[in-house]
Amino acid sequence: MNDSLKSGHDFPWGHSRRFNNLSGYIKQKFGTRVQKLSIDAGFTCPNRDGTKGIGGCTFCNNKTFNPAYCSSELSVSQQIDQGMAFFAAKYPDMRYLAYFQAYTNTYAALDHLKTLYFEAVNHPGISGIVVGTRPDCIDEELLFFLKELSQQCYVSVEYGIESTLDRTLTRINRGHDYRDCINAIGMTANIGIPVGAHLILGLPGEDPDDMLNHARKLSTLPLTLLKIHQLQIIRGTPMESEFLKSPQDFVSFTATEYIDLIIRFLELLNPSMVVERFAGTSPPDLIAGKRWGLKNFEIVSKIEKEMIIRNTWQGRLYKA
Repeated sequence: MNDSLKSGHDFPWGHSRRFNNLSGYIKQKFGTRVQKLSIDAGFTCPNRDGTKGIGGCTFCNNKTFNPAYCSSELSVSQQIDQGMAFFAAKYPDMRYLAYFQAYTNTYAALDHLKTLYFEAVNHPGISGIVVGTRPDCIDEELLFFLKELSQQCYVSVEYGIESTLDRTLTRINRGHDYRDCINAIGMTANIGIPVGAHLILGLPGEDPDDMLNHARKLSTLPLTLLKIHQLQIIRGTPMESEFLKSPQDFVSFTATEYIDLIIRFLELLNPSMVVERFAGTSPPDLIAGKRWGLKNFEIVSKIEKEMIIRNTWQGRLYKA
């Protein structure tokens, strides 16, 4: 291996960091800093309303990721205004993406979806939208509309995959299987829309080998972006009850163990995939059990430092 590759200068993503990170992708797309503004547009999910199940995913409490300015009691425009005000003092030149995040943001009639999405993209501070949804709640008609919308602004779709194992998806009450994920990601990529995925490491019944195999499987899909989260047991969820009843079914990582897993995961991951996040942070009062006491940027810093020590990088062991 030549010295330039060891120093990171010849990584295929064009910068010296050891993984293909979001800031590089954003710089390529927008040329400036861009912030997602979370939107709660009042959706539900098919595994909550009885269509496919009730209760939702066993790990889910929407309060864990909704910022203070995000509330379904406010209109889309009002949430954008409050979100922009939240960031404006520190970043006056920031550009924004409206992030339809809470629950399943394609789970409604197309006309209603168009009204919500148009309200967002017509806001003067918005440069595009990111739509978070489930892989079983997408169809060609909606994708064609999103493709048309992408002619006037940035549009991407994020799918909650959570696991590539059907036994896990059943256990956590997702209401879809991994084949749905493959199909939805393929449809979205084929129509020319950037597509992201969410993955949780540490779900019950999965061991580290299962989690590393997620990297191999996802690397075969036409994904643009990937968000990785460690499992956090949230108070009051069915998963908390399951954890208390059968703790032996869960891998409870220390921060050091998780960082090691992430590095091994990255080594197997397709280097073309942009890694948007390595870990999630929930409000401390909602987390059951031990906490790492680390902020996300501290985890990222530790991952990068350890990757330099090991002289490794995203995709080092990737096989097409």
